[in-house]
Order: sequence, then structure tokens, then C-alpha cells
Amino acid sequence: MERKIALLMDRENLDTLFDEAHRERLTRLGSVVNVTEPGALTPERSAALIEAADIAVTSWGCPPLDEAILERAPALRLIMHAAGTVKRIVTPEVVSRGICVSSANTALGRRVAETALGLTIVSLKNIWQLARDTREGEWGRNRPKVKELYGVTIGVIGAGQSGGHYIELMRRFQVRLLVCDPALTEEQIRGMGAIKADLEQLMRESDVVSVHAPAIPATDKMINGPLLQLMKDDAILINTARGSLVDEAALVAELGKGRLWACLDVTNPEPPAPDHPFRTLPNVTLIPHIAGVVTNGLRSLGEFTVAELEAFSEGRPLIGTVQLARLSTLA
Repeated sequence: MERKIALLMDRENLDTLFDEAHRERLTRLGSVVNVTEPGALTPERSAALIEAADIAVTSWGCPPLDEAILERAPALRLIMHAAGTVKRIVTPEVVSRGICVSSANTALGRRVAETALGLTIVSLKNIWQLARDTREGEWGRNRPKVKELYGVTIGVIGAGQSGGHYIELMRRFQVRLLVCDPALTEEQIRGMGAIKADLEQLMRESDVVSVHAPAIPATDKMINGPLLQLMKDDAILINTARGSLVDEAALVAELGKGRLWACLDVTNPEPPAPDHPFRTLPNVTLIPHIAGVVTNGLRSLGEFTVAELEAFSEGRPLIGTVQLARLSTLA
């Protein structure tokens, strides 16, 4: 019997994630069904699509896969999430049925790590300030503050998908790497080419602190006033994780002293209020949550998804398998 693959996503996501080559590869794996009309993917439309499916491909906008939906596909073996976190779609019924879940968070994490690397380089180079000086008629006034990505200490908070890729990228440079991640042992972090550190040591010793931890209750406002005060003068804080991880009032207070620089891809809430200090402080680089996948980068999620389905069909291990027992601590 031919395998049935249900694409549980609206037309916009379907067209954005999968190009013609991706769709051709999907049809080689089985009978593919998807929405044909515009509009939100309701639970009712999801239930109709998933009827008798062996594989469900989900993405942004897919409703939680609860009992009412899953009972329509008793033979469902794999949920492949063509996006990041699966927390919005995985229900207790998914876990109890023992359905394998994979996520394209690996591909998304690479894009976040690449953005964090770019922010690291241009911030150490002081390019933001130098560009402003040049526009205002200066030439090299702040050149003495330029640093190279050499011989500096880089602190990484969270070594999951994006943090792990960021560490991998950093190993191409001659830098000292400090990593704070309670889920990893000292030996595991050493195997990544880094040194395990607690938050206090990391904040005190790092020239650049890059935040990649998950947004869970335990990490709410984990980057607080006392920790920010430990940072070196001219140190850089990069947050491409979630705005909730940083005590923003404390960060504003510390930035007001003029001794730190912050690169913020995320805030809490998003966007920040029009009169929020992040919009006017001269030592803040504020960008609108684009560290992950946007525009052409979304195709990388489609590529990852199709590759995972091909591996699943051939009985090969999946790269993006989600450990559902650890879901509460994952991003």
C-alpha cells in the first residue's frame, strides 16, 4: 500500500518552504495531500488531511495534534515539523501513541548561529559606531575600540541547536570559549572545544556573551542586573534566543552607563513600544527577529524536511529527532 503524506500547513507556508524540486522528491515517497485553498489551517481541515496518513508534515499555524485529529490517522508513524519548536503541536496523545517526532530546528539553529556570528564580528569591529561616525563626518575616531575575533573570550549561554552551531563556528577562530549549559557535563563541553562555566564566571570573563538558552520558566530574566554588572567595560551582549531571558529594565539601566553594547534580535514583547529605550540608546543594535530563517532561507527548512522523510523511508536515523521526554526543557 502506498504511503500517505499529509502536509498540515496553509498555502503560504507550503509555497514558501517547498520549491518544485522538493515537491517532486516528496511525491516519490508517497501520495501527498495538502490544502488547495487559502485560509487558516483549522483543526477540521487538519483532521480531513491527516485521514489514514502514515506521515504528517507540520509547520507554523498547524493546530495542536490532539486526540480528535490523531484518531483519524491510527497508523501515523512520523510527525515531521518543518519549523522550530514542536511545543505548540505535540500533545500528550502524541507521546502516548509513541509517534516519532522530528523537527527542522537543526536547520533553523544554523541560521541563528550564523546571524550571531555576524553580529559578533561586526560588534567587535565596532562597525555600528564607526558607520555612524562616518555619516556624521568623522573618520576613525573610534578606531581604537576595534577588536578582532582573535584572543578574546566568547561566552555561550545554552549549547543546544543554535548555541551548538555557534560554538562550532567559533572553533574556526582562535578564541577562548566559555559555555554555560546545565544539561551538559564538563566532559561534553570539553568535547565541543570549550570550557564549562557558571553564569557568573561567563559574564565576568567574556568579551562577547551570546544567548542561546530556551525560553522556559527557569530561564525567565536569567540575565539580570547583578550579572550584567559583572560584564567587562566594552563587552557585547547578543540575544538571538528570546526576549524573556533578559531583564530588560536592568539591561536598559546598564546600557545607560554607556559601557556595554547590546545586539538584540528579540525583545519582550515584540516589537518593543515606540518609546522604548532600546530604540534610542546609542549602544543598542536592534533588529526585528530575523536571526532565524527568513525569505530564501525558509527553503532550507523544506530541504531539511524532505531529507528527513527520505531518511525515514530508507530506515536511516533522523537528524532532527525530538526527545519528547525532555520537551519541557527544550527551546
